[in-house]
Amino acid sequence: MQRLKIHPQGPTFSRIIAGAWRWRLSTETVERLIQTSLKEGITTFDHADIYGDHSNEEIFGETLRKQPALRDKMELVSKCGIKFPSDKRPKTWVKHYDTSKEHIIWSAENSLKMLHTDRLDLLLIHRPDPLLNPHEVAEAFSQLKQQGKVLHFGVSNFTRSQFYMLQKFLPIPLVTNQIEISLACIEPLLNGDLDLLTEQQASAMAWSPLAGGKLMAGERELFGKATKYNASYSQLSLAWLLTHPNNIFPVIGTTKAERITEAAKSLDIKLDRQDWFEMLQWATGKEVA
Repeated sequence: MQRLKIHPQGPTFSRIIAGAWRWRLSTETVERLIQTSLKEGITTFDHADIYGDHSNEEIFGETLRKQPALRDKMELVSKCGIKFPSDKRPKTWVKHYDTSKEHIIWSAENSLKMLHTDRLDLLLIHRPDPLLNPHEVAEAFSQLKQQGKVLHFGVSNFTRSQFYMLQKFLPIPLVTNQIEISLACIEPLLNGDLDLLTEQQASAMAWSPLAGGKLMAGERELFGKATKYNASYSQLSLAWLLTHPNNIFPVIGTTKAERITEAAKSLDIKLDRQDWFEMLQWATGKEVA
């Protein structure tokens, strides 16, 4: 499995990242998914405080509680900033965002507790907050970094202007923007999102790289290349993202061990440039100008 720095001053991650969004499963199943990922060289795991109604980090953390030596074999990513009504958060009555200094620090420390770890390799602001105060975010990030609780920081779902604005107030780099990118969502390739990240020497993390499974359904027009590359539909879709010079890191959200193994092999596919553009043509419905 290829491993790359996501930013010159950022962490080194496995090129394919295991996303824990759907991992509200038994501790035994999650442990099996972790072990399969590590066996395939997928060492980076993507979490958020809210996943699984605030449960998934705790379920994942049970494996690290029982096998603490695994922590040094992996990188942990989490996100904060979204709040919604839940039995676990009785004081929240409406879905909203909270990027206050107090909440960022509390959320990061709670993630550490749930995951049974002393550090997060990367913490992301989950969604742009119209009430985001960049001074407070800078103070929270600085405190967490100085304390060694979070090693690197980034954002998720930020526009170019939101990314650039926040970076102006930070003494440390935002090392990524986790955004939706797939053959069914190509806007970041065209609207400047990837251009900005490349300018900042930051790679994107791509959530929903298979468009929630839609790209595995079998579009014959697009995936007639399966035989040519001896690859599955999902492997071709991931290879298309991996070909981009921004060094995109796809975050796969499967709950099946065999899908993890399948995804890992997508790095072995070297798409011909014309095949890449033919896939783009299918996605846009037109030839390039």
